[in-house]
Amino acid sequence: MNKRSTYLILAAAGLFSLGNLQAQSIKATSEKALLESVEKHNQLLASSPLVDFKAKNVGPTNMSGRIVDIEVAQNPNTFYIAAASGGVWKTEDNGQSFTPIFDGQSALGIGDMALSPSDNSILWVGTGENNSSRSTYAGSGVYKSTDAGKTWEFMGLPNTHHIGQIQIHPTNPDIVWVGAMGGLYSKNKERGLFMTTDGGKSWKKVLYVDDNTGVIDIKVHPENPDILLASTWERFRQAHDFIGNGKGSAIWRSEDGGKNWKKAVSGFPQDEFVGRIGFDFAQSNPDVVYALHDSQKPSEGSSSSGFRRRGQQEENPLKFEDFKDLSVADAMGLEDDRLNSFLRRNQFASKYTAAEIKRQLKTGKINTTQIANYNGDLENANEALFNGSVVGAEVYRSEDAGKSWTKVSESDISRLYNTYGYYFGEIRVNTQNEDEIFVLGVPLLVSRDGGKNFSRTDSIGRPHSDHQSMWINPNDGKHILLGNDGGLYRSYGGGSRWDHLNTQMPISQFYSIITDNAAPYNIYGGMQDNGVWFGSSANDPADPWESLMGGDGMVVAVDTRDNNIVYTGFQFGNYFRINKETGDRKGITPGHDIGKEPNRWNWRTPARLSHHNQDIIYMGSQYVYQSLDQGSTWTTISPDLTKNEKSGNVPFATLTVVEESPFEFGTIYAGSDDGNVWITRNNGGSWESLNAGLPEDRWVSSIAPSKHVEGEVYITLNGYRYDEFNTYVYKSSDYGKTWTSIKGNLPDESTNIILEDATNANILYLGTDHGLYVTIDGGSHWNLFQGEIPNVAIYDMVIQKQENDLVIGTHGRSVYVVELEQIHQWANPELKVMEK
Repeated sequence: MNKRSTYLILAAAGLFSLGNLQAQSIKATSEKALLESVEKHNQLLASSPLVDFKAKNVGPTNMSGRIVDIEVAQNPNTFYIAAASGGVWKTEDNGQSFTPIFDGQSALGIGDMALSPSDNSILWVGTGENNSSRSTYAGSGVYKSTDAGKTWEFMGLPNTHHIGQIQIHPTNPDIVWVGAMGGLYSKNKERGLFMTTDGGKSWKKVLYVDDNTGVIDIKVHPENPDILLASTWERFRQAHDFIGNGKGSAIWRSEDGGKNWKKAVSGFPQDEFVGRIGFDFAQSNPDVVYALHDSQKPSEGSSSSGFRRRGQQEENPLKFEDFKDLSVADAMGLEDDRLNSFLRRNQFASKYTAAEIKRQLKTGKINTTQIANYNGDLENANEALFNGSVVGAEVYRSEDAGKSWTKVSESDISRLYNTYGYYFGEIRVNTQNEDEIFVLGVPLLVSRDGGKNFSRTDSIGRPHSDHQSMWINPNDGKHILLGNDGGLYRSYGGGSRWDHLNTQMPISQFYSIITDNAAPYNIYGGMQDNGVWFGSSANDPADPWESLMGGDGMVVAVDTRDNNIVYTGFQFGNYFRINKETGDRKGITPGHDIGKEPNRWNWRTPARLSHHNQDIIYMGSQYVYQSLDQGSTWTTISPDLTKNEKSGNVPFATLTVVEESPFEFGTIYAGSDDGNVWITRNNGGSWESLNAGLPEDRWVSSIAPSKHVEGEVYITLNGYRYDEFNTYVYKSSDYGKTWTSIKGNLPDESTNIILEDATNANILYLGTDHGLYVTIDGGSHWNLFQGEIPNVAIYDMVIQKQENDLVIGTHGRSVYVVELEQIHQWANPELKVMEK
């Protein structure tokens, strides 16, 4: 067993974690500071001269974003949809049209909603998604509407960060139970189960385990509201490590309306491998309740890979271990075809052909031991997601309203969500049949024999994968609404076929965007779990975009000389060169040099085309790579530019930004997730640290070399992965040797991207986790551009120079286009309006 496998098993057991052993030196933002930031944001909104400026949403809606909850009124034509980072939407015509109703609040990331059964005008919303993923945003507490979503009142619990579940008493709407998960990247005591009996005026914490364990699910007995079940979940995430299980995870039961709680784990796992738990009562037989458990207990072997190679298997293929004791003479005697097959199959750098390997062996530049150790202990990050050897999903049933449990799943459903059950956890019982249950994971599975055997039921209608929420009509068990990473789906046949209802909700979660120079220009973007797409800037939101590839779509670069060659890919550096005209696709991910540490790729791997020659591409792992021939071959032009001090089960110590000066070829900036910033002025011949004057250890989120003044550069960093939400935005006028904060009057919000105006050097655009800010004086005073762009996280921005547009990629509300004429006119009223 290699070192990494040993680590993964120990981490799963909760016995060893660098994340738990290392003291977190960066402190999470306090509740007082959070409230002050919200107040300052609201003050900027109230006084902003930009609040009525125009922004056009161009979609797309033919693919969508994650929907985490569905609440349906007594009239099923009216229902509410919660987007993971896109707010709350309402329909009153059974899904033909939707309207956002939560945009004016302080957070658009949603954990859960609850609609009062006794008064459908009362709707509660808990902010902060509960799925604990990379794209999960912290919230600001809980909100209540008493007029069906027209107006909202903040009801407190601001430091709960992520709301797991809300339940409202079936006959008394003043009684509400809120399960809070607390901080995702920090430990805090504002987690557990909170209860109010006065409609949210006051709260009492009625269930608490510890500062690392929250409440992820609550269910009320259908006939006796004094009986409740709650599941606690121990989990702790850091940028480099994630532990999603522990002895704090358990099922709890109350018989006095939630005032007092006892564990209800008879027959249920109680070890340190217990992960996320979700459950549901059978409406037709209320003493029957099912639980879906994500067991992180190591299992024998591993599941078959989701990335299994197809085609004819090579006879007697070379393996890494074959080179451990191989002499140079024997290596020189290997057949070239067999050696080339080994090199390509294991993704060696493209420069390594059989002939080149033999040449370097002969000259002593490399040896066979280095070939054997090419990948070291570093496991392919995607393979680790899909091939981890854990038990995974299990289903338990109780017939005494949750007092005791029996495992009922007999068929292997470990592939429901592989190693990442933290991203799921929902189970539903058909409202009219206690033996028909749905479990939500990557596929949607159904059992019609009480959970013993399962089959897929998400094929016809081609619903998206990664299922997150489900509502089953209490009066018609065949009428189902389903929310997943691809939006909203509806079935009237019990899940046998599905219709997509997403043409009205632009809630895609963009990781990156870029434009080309077509007329009208196209916008390209990579989205969370929705691949890479492009569409016309002239689109209405419902106009379809065109797909380039699937997976989690990441950075896109377009060769604007003909707008036909596109570079893009999916997570962890798996990038390609695509010819849109011919459909040709070639993998371009660089391999590392033999003898060096294997590449560590960030989830959102940086890739950029050169300003000076679009045949030149840059990519970053912990090294900066440069290609002079469109990604066909690569040269390593840097050493490891990260600190590389922390390791765990999440790829870390990676480059997050690689940017080239528009003035000087060979002047390149690089930033890392562990807080390093570097510059080279001689195309990688030497690198100089730019850390002095910047906050330590923060994630470098963007670097923007000036388009106007040589040597000027802007940078944003954030402490989001410490639950620290301070604003970090800086400017340098000497190539980063010294830095000056240009935070000005900004509230404290995690900063993601800064961009300089194409024609006016004093105008800067800043994207944070809560919207778009504009300054016209170089950063002394910032103005909030909010109104048509809601309080949403902005991940990426680009200026389309031909049309003078600012294109904004949001993580939850798709793409906006702002015509910059209005900004320029406001900045300089004497400036003539430019004609398009």
